[in-house]
Amino acid sequence: MKSPLDPVTPEMVLQQRVWSANFGNFVFSDSAHKMLMTERQELSLISDVNIARDKPEDIAARVNESCDAVVLPFANALRGNYESTLRKWTEVVRRLRVPVTVLGIGAQSTLEYETEPLRPLDDTVRTFCAAVLDRSPSIGVRGEFTQRYLAGLGFSDVEVIGCPSMFRYGNRLEVERKTPALTCDSLIAASYTDTQVGDMTRIFQANYDRYPRLHFIAQDLRELEIMYFGDTSEAAGIRSDRPRYRSHPAFTEDRVRLFLDPVTWINTLGEYDFSFGTRIHGTITSLLGGTPSVVLCHDSRTRELSEYFAIPHRRLCDLAPDTDAAELYEEADWRGLVDGHQERFERMTGFLVRHGLDHVYTETGGQGAAFEKRMADTDFAPPVRTSPDTAGELGFRTAWLYANTKAVKQRQAAATMRIATLEQHVADLRDTARRLSADLEATRNLLATAQRSRIRQLMLGGASRWRGGCHAARRKRAPWRAPGWWRRG
Repeated sequence: MKSPLDPVTPEMVLQQRVWSANFGNFVFSDSAHKMLMTERQELSLISDVNIARDKPEDIAARVNESCDAVVLPFANALRGNYESTLRKWTEVVRRLRVPVTVLGIGAQSTLEYETEPLRPLDDTVRTFCAAVLDRSPSIGVRGEFTQRYLAGLGFSDVEVIGCPSMFRYGNRLEVERKTPALTCDSLIAASYTDTQVGDMTRIFQANYDRYPRLHFIAQDLRELEIMYFGDTSEAAGIRSDRPRYRSHPAFTEDRVRLFLDPVTWINTLGEYDFSFGTRIHGTITSLLGGTPSVVLCHDSRTRELSEYFAIPHRRLCDLAPDTDAAELYEEADWRGLVDGHQERFERMTGFLVRHGLDHVYTETGGQGAAFEKRMADTDFAPPVRTSPDTAGELGFRTAWLYANTKAVKQRQAAATMRIATLEQHVADLRDTARRLSADLEATRNLLATAQRSRIRQLMLGGASRWRGGCHAARRKRAPWRAPGWWRRG
């Protein structure tokens, strides 16, 4: 995590891992930062907190000591592969003594809004929401699907507020067509995600071939790595229709762009004629820059935000493999997005007020002018482009070394995880052995006590009872004696 006011270079991102895998997350975190950066409110990013490494009690102690409130601008955090992290955040929130605001969290499921895939998360989500609502008047969610899901878990204090990213410029949003129709000379931005529905690969490739000025807008750490270091795909003869290897024409023809800061992303895409693709924040950056855009929805996350903000969108699974961007451009209507922006903006700012948070869009807040001035005075890095392979054999060697080093690191990471799993298993077995040993000792003690108690009972139970028991035993051992002998005293 970094402040939006701190510029970074590709080297910093790669070395320090400033970002997580998806750079799009900084679009909404930067907007939230601007929204809350007022003269009466000092923002502090706990940038060195590692939720996977640090103990929840240590994180909570630092927050309790240094902050008056905590704002968590979560994204699609209600999903399966984020469950362990959500549990740790629950432990952190439980230990906090300050108010907590969850700003635009979302559930991730199928394009059809099915809740069944979320059922394994129910207990984790229920525990997290309960912890938050102990320190908050409500939870802010991205859309109606997430609201319905939480309502099904028993939570009514849930407000639909969308995503902070759309309010980077407050209540101002202007999107207009720059050309009556797209032509082969149009400047187009396309985002791409591997999806389980539709055929985004063929749609992307068809439009890549159709429009010579179409650029693939990358936003993953892996894509930055192959743009910066290169890879061995060309020499190894590895090809793919997807833009995931350096051998893809998008990389070899310098038609890939990757932005290190949302401000350069927004400003650059503002110069394009049209944007389309599966990346929701790739689309939002275009809209913030005033460029018409269409989302190709492939899951509940992209559909939910598109529906709430009235962003023109199409279901990816309904599109033909040769769908033309010109058709998407012609059929889209951005009036609902623009006309409803004021109402959605007031809903977001009202949510902040109810949570006791100051924001820049008040009469005295300056509309974020101080933030924008600092952004204008900062020298941000330009878009990252594919480095030309002019080094020949040396370039291949560098890429080979990088690929092998990365493979070794991945194996090492897997081995470290395996060792940690085995160590935990051994610890669990030792705990089980200790419990079984204690249970065995307790059983022995109970048996010994029971035996002593029986002997004592026989000794103190009375003479007649004692004789009867004793004579009966003798009778069993000596059945050949004369009948009635055992009765004689």
